[in-house]
This record gives sequence, structure tokens and C-alpha cells, in this order.
Amino acid sequence: MKSASTSIQNSTHIPIEEYEKVRAQMAALQQQVDWFKRQLFGRKSEKHIIDNPDQANLFGQAQDEGLPSAPKKAVKGYARSVKQKDENNVNDTGLRFTDDVPTKVIDVPCPELEGEDADNYEVIGVKESHRLAQLPGSYQILIYRKNVLKHKDSGDIQSPKTPLNVLEGTYADVSLLAGLMVDKAVYHLPLHRQHLRMLQSGVTLSRATLINYVSQGIDLLTPIATAVLSNILTGGNISMDETPMKAGRQSSTRRSRSRTSSQPSKTMKQTYFWPMYGEQDEVAFTWSSSRGKQHAMEQLAGFNGTLLSDGYAVYSQVIDTLNHQGQTITHAACWAHTRRYFEKALDYHPKEAQYALAEIQKLYKIEAHIRKQALNAEDTVQYRLKHSEPIITALFKWIYEQRQRPELLPKDPLTKALAYAYERHHELKTYLTHAQVSIDTNHLERALRVIPMGRKNHLFCWSELGAKQLGVLHTLTVTCKLHNINPYHYLVDVLQRVSQHPAKDVIDLTPRRWKVLFADKRLRSDIEK
Repeated sequence: MKSASTSIQNSTHIPIEEYEKVRAQMAALQQQVDWFKRQLFGRKSEKHIIDNPDQANLFGQAQDEGLPSAPKKAVKGYARSVKQKDENNVNDTGLRFTDDVPTKVIDVPCPELEGEDADNYEVIGVKESHRLAQLPGSYQILIYRKNVLKHKDSGDIQSPKTPLNVLEGTYADVSLLAGLMVDKAVYHLPLHRQHLRMLQSGVTLSRATLINYVSQGIDLLTPIATAVLSNILTGGNISMDETPMKAGRQSSTRRSRSRTSSQPSKTMKQTYFWPMYGEQDEVAFTWSSSRGKQHAMEQLAGFNGTLLSDGYAVYSQVIDTLNHQGQTITHAACWAHTRRYFEKALDYHPKEAQYALAEIQKLYKIEAHIRKQALNAEDTVQYRLKHSEPIITALFKWIYEQRQRPELLPKDPLTKALAYAYERHHELKTYLTHAQVSIDTNHLERALRVIPMGRKNHLFCWSELGAKQLGVLHTLTVTCKLHNINPYHYLVDVLQRVSQHPAKDVIDLTPRRWKVLFADKRLRSDIEK
């Protein structure tokens, strides 16, 4: 008796080749649907979960049965209150603020009234100048009150100078500059939202003014971020990745519905950040207008050591090109990316995928033991060669055998996982003989998480210059986080120190060195004194 599928093929006269092609297409479409379902409803964690039938289900039984329901609390409706601007608060400096904005008066000392010639001067008035300062979550107006002096004999009138400001000729105190930058880079608060918060606090400044403040402040910090990148390249081990960010506008032609005319439209360009993680826990975010290899070659020029990356083909091309030019770069691949391919095949080939995941998990347990024992470089290499290398050798032998199965289609998730791992056989074994190289790039992915978090809040960078400046901020603030440094304290100090620090010693202002040299004697804003 013929099978049902054979009968259908004979009755509809569908060639077996076309039937197999349609079945492969359906399988590929089903895989895409499953992937989208997981992105919407599935778990995001990559932790290896082992089913335990003896473990009770946390949600197997209702936990709140028999308990009285909590009483509902009445919520009052929100009443909007509109405050009238007080135009009388426009002072001689042009800074406007309402009566409910807290102020702090700072009396500027007069050396003339404290010296031997104090009797020769008399106070004839008071002069005030204003600066807008910021504390975490609030704003204050710093009023610098200076005595106006008149010399009794000569009649000359003078007053002490106001303390130097980071941005001379502006209302911005250093605390405001640091607060704007931290809110933007660390808490992902776009400047237009900060502007709204400032208006609601009673301070009137234009958005363009805030943009200029941040831009000028980042210009002062750019040499420090460049020093961070230079120090990373002098090390022997680098982890590198790329992540997208829309920045700048490009002109395109959009046809109207009538199809008789076209009109230009402007869309945001797809650009990329290329974060680089150094062996001294420093991260540099460089920006490029494309994902091509040219930017990576420029950034890695002069570097000699080990480059750890994901499976993006550009890295292999860049390494081959630079090695032909005289550099010595060894490529290492990430085991976490390899594992993800097998994890995607769990629903379709559970037995094979589970075996590969279990073997990879053994490698991670070995790395956890090395970290726990705090082994030195030589012992780390010996331990990896003794315990990890046999596992990897057996795993790749199994991968080779699995690739010989004729029933695996090219678009099958298991086929893709086997091919991804097999094509990076040597790169995945590099970490065994390099003690400082990590088994994966998870440390870098945690550091670059600020970019996708920023995309969810400010969506894009309005200009390419803005993207480059955002990279400078992320370079310093993320590196501060890696070294347990308060980025606000760091920026307040460095913005004041950069003008008086020798340019040849700019490396001392990087977060890693700053923590050792200046953290205990950091410069503060007048609002903190």
C-alpha cells in the first residue's frame, strides 16, 4: 500500500524535488515564527536550564487561595497647576528663575579687608553674579556676592574676582555640566527631557543652550577618551564588537502615491559604535558611519596581541590584512555566540543540541573554577590544557560526524550551529593557550549595553558629531562603572582639572589612573562646599 504523501504527490503531479523545496521553505518560515515568538514571549536569559522532574512547580498551585483580597485604595485625579512666570526675577546677568528655585549665597573673600591696609578700604556696595548649578535631582542658583571696595585715598573702586568657571561667559556651573552628561550617558535621559525637567523646576534656558553646554564640555573630555583608547591598544588583549545606532540624516527619493512625481525625503542613517575592551578594564566607544572593515583596520593599526570577537567575518579579514602588513594579531572566537546557535536548535533537535550545550557548559564550569582559585597565568594555561582541551577535541569530532548526516538541510538550525562552530575551530581554541583571554565576549556585551539602552530612550543621534560625542561620554562613564567610580564625582573633578593639567600627562586623567591619583582629593563644585 502506498503512503498518503506518495498518493498526494501522484494525484497532484508534484515533482519530488519541488516538494522537498517547498517543505524546506515551510520549515524555514516556521523557524522565523518561533524566533519572533521567543523575542516577544520567551525568556531572554542564556542560563543553561536542566529539567528536574522531582522539583515542584512554583506556580503549580494557587498560593493566595483563602486569603482576603487587599482593599482598593482610592486614587485622586491629577490636577494640573499652572504657575505664572515672575518676570521680576530677571537679574542683571540675564538668568531667569522663579522664587521656588533654591539659592545658595557664597561670600567671596576680600584679601584687602584682611590685610594691613584694611583700614584704607570701605565697603560701598555689593555686586552679585549668578551660576546655575545642579545637585542630583534638583537645581540651585549659586549667587556669588562680592564686596565692592573703594580706596579712601585714591578713590579707586574694585571688587574680588569671581572664581574661575569651566565654561567662562556661561551660566553653567561645573555641577550642571556633569549632571547633564551623567543624565544623558548613564541614565539615558535625552536633553529635551532634561530641558522639560528644568522648565518644571522654574529655570528657563533654551534647548540649544543645553546642547552647547554639553558639546563644549565634551570637547574638553575628548583628549581623555583618546588616551583611554590608546592605552587599550597598548595592551596585549582586546575584545571588540559593533552595535548599531542611527545618526545623521541622508537624503532619499520617495515616490508619491500618484507615481507621477517624486519628492526628496530625509531618513536617519544607520551607523555603528565599535566598543573595544582592554585588559585593564577600560572601554573605548569609537564611531563609524558603516559596518565595513575600514574602520576596524584604522582602529587596530599598530596593535599586536589577541583580538577576541564574535563570528562577524570582517574581523578575520581585518586580522589577515594587518598580519600581512607586519602586525601580529591572533584571533580568538567567542564561545557564548557558538552556544547560542545550538540553543536555537533545541526545539528541532533536542538530543543533539542538548549534548552540545552540556559540553559547552563543562567548559564554563572549568573557567569558574579557575576564577575561584585565582590561578596565575601559567597555571591557568596548564589547567585549561588538561581539562578543557579534551572536551573541545571530542566536541569538534562529534561536530564533524554530525555534519556528515545527509538528512540535515542547509537552513536547519542544527546545520547552522554545526557550521558556525566548525568554521571557527581554531579561533575557539585560542583561549586555551592565552591565559588573559576570556572564553567569551560577555564582559564586553555587558559594557556596551548602554548603547541599546540609549536607543530605547533617545532613539537616534541627530548628527554624526553628536554620535561621536556620545561615544566620548560612554568611554568615560562606562570605564568609571568598571572601576567603581561615581561618574558625577569624576566629571566634576576632571572638567575643572583638565585646563591646569599637563597635556603630556593626560593619561593620568583617565578613570583608571584618576582613581589612584585624585579620587581622595577630588575637586568639588561650590554647591558641594
